[in-house]
Amino acid sequence: MVQGKTKGLTTKAASSRHAQKAAANMKKGQRHIAPKKPGLLKQVAMKRDLTAKINKSIESQMVQAASSGKLTIMKNVNSDPS
Repeated sequence: MVQGKTKGLTTKAASSRHAQKAAANMKKGQRHIAPKKPGLLKQVAMKRDLTAKINKSIESQMVQAASSGKLTIMKNVNSDPS
């Protein structure tokens, strides 16, 4: 194994060509263009509000379930004598 400094080894600088190529490529995924018509603006606002309300209700249900006892995926077999 080499001990100490090695002679003549330098790291390559990132080429400007690579930076240009990375900047030119678009990111993957859907693009969202904000609507400009008043009717569509109302729809988007309503959808945003409904989504927030649904998420809030789901979170509150999870908190309620967690506070009542253990969160389990499977039923307790021992507690149900059949």
